[in-house]
Amino acid sequence: MAGYLLRRIPRMIVVIWGALTVIFLLQRLGGDPVALMLPDVATDEQRDAVRADLGLDKPVLVQYLLFLGRFARLDFGQSYLQQRPVADIVFERLPATLELTGAAVLIATVGGTLLGSFAARMRRRWPDKVVVGGALIGQSVPTFWLGIIAILIFAVTLQWLPSSGSGGIEHLILPAATLGAFSLANTTRIARASMIESLSAEYTQTAHAKGLRTTRVVGVHALKNSGISILTLTAYMFSTLMGGALVTEVVFAWPGVGRLMVDGVLSRDFPVVQGAVFMVALVVVLTYMVLDLAYTFLDPRLRRT
Repeated sequence: MAGYLLRRIPRMIVVIWGALTVIFLLQRLGGDPVALMLPDVATDEQRDAVRADLGLDKPVLVQYLLFLGRFARLDFGQSYLQQRPVADIVFERLPATLELTGAAVLIATVGGTLLGSFAARMRRRWPDKVVVGGALIGQSVPTFWLGIIAILIFAVTLQWLPSSGSGGIEHLILPAATLGAFSLANTTRIARASMIESLSAEYTQTAHAKGLRTTRVVGVHALKNSGISILTLTAYMFSTLMGGALVTEVVFAWPGVGRLMVDGVLSRDFPVVQGAVFMVALVVVLTYMVLDLAYTFLDPRLRRT
């Protein structure tokens, strides 16, 4: 296990380095940061002082190396707007995004697996057609539109749930359901296809021939052998929703990293944007590393690869 993990760590480092390089280049391609940060009435002396403070008066290669060095120490710099270390701000917001993303993934994974398994058992009957049709609709609805409709129905009209902010479980339901809706539909379709394949395999036919109940065949034999597909999809959902949470956090005023990035862009607080983007990339990389480790438990043969 340790050898398997050590072989995966260099890949993780390369991916993180690539993400940092993209962040660095995007900042430079966006124009002179000093011109964006300071108002038009700023003097040349003020611009030169800010440029020196940011290290922008040094050669690009030196800037790049200093940039990598700071991020290797998790030193994201100082927020220009809040005058606080960016690392403190990002780590304060990260739990809210992880909570929202985790809840959305839970809804999508559990709900999609149950609906997909049910549709596979009812293949070519009307319940199967209803589930498949609903999944297709779910994949076609934009997240921001679904969030607005959910607020109008459940927060404004029925007044069952709060429309924004964070707090108890009641604040989490609408944004988590909105964020996980697309993934729920996608998981349902993939779980259905995987379950149909598993139910037609020889081992499930043998289990039926032994007189095992359909519920046991589906829940133990077929679902277990579909585990790798479902686990891969779950990790992909988590990494995708970590980035996609930005829209949902803005719609529901959820105090997470996504909303922090938007606020940083609007206020031209580039160190905050850099720190938030890097943290999301780091969480995604760690997610896939955990996925690789989970594979070895589901299929020990992978430990030798």
